[in-house]
Amino acid sequence: SKKCPKAGKIRLNVEFCKCLIGLILSRTGDYVMTVNVLGAASFLVERSSHTLSNLELQKIIYIAHMFYLGRHDGEPLVHGQFQAWHYGPVHPDLYHQVKLYGAHPVKMVYRAPNINSSSNEAGLLEKAYKALGNAGSGVLVNITHKLKGAWDKNYIPGVRGVPIPNEDIWQEYQDFGYK
Repeated sequence: SKKCPKAGKIRLNVEFCKCLIGLILSRTGDYVMTVNVLGAASFLVERSSHTLSNLELQKIIYIAHMFYLGRHDGEPLVHGQFQAWHYGPVHPDLYHQVKLYGAHPVKMVYRAPNINSSSNEAGLLEKAYKALGNAGSGVLVNITHKLKGAWDKNYIPGVRGVPIPNEDIWQEYQDFGYK
């Protein structure tokens, strides 16, 4: 199996990011339908044995969404739109459901539709978790805060609610060579 170079403590190595993210999805050609972000988060919370924080859930789902857009001609993985907040891309529907946990692990995502564990969607989220579930919030923030990336293009300091268009997320996938 492919091994990734070690990430530095202060600066995240670009090759490490590409390698880590490249492990997320395979090009199977399977069509995955757009899923509810709460369902995706609930799946990841269960898969992680309730160890992922709100921030980690946000970043893992965002990165999987980016790869899905890039590999499926701009088709989104999750419904709704990410926004450019201070700590990176945030899906507001997910944020408001799990904000009560603060920086602690999310124990449950309320009102989340189930994702069939044998579905293509579950397989894709499983790959995302295996690649990024133990990366830690610092690494995930660094991945999503790339200069000239989708978040960087749309972030306005101190302002919430600025949408990150899927076109910008797709372009980040193309620009950074995550193919």
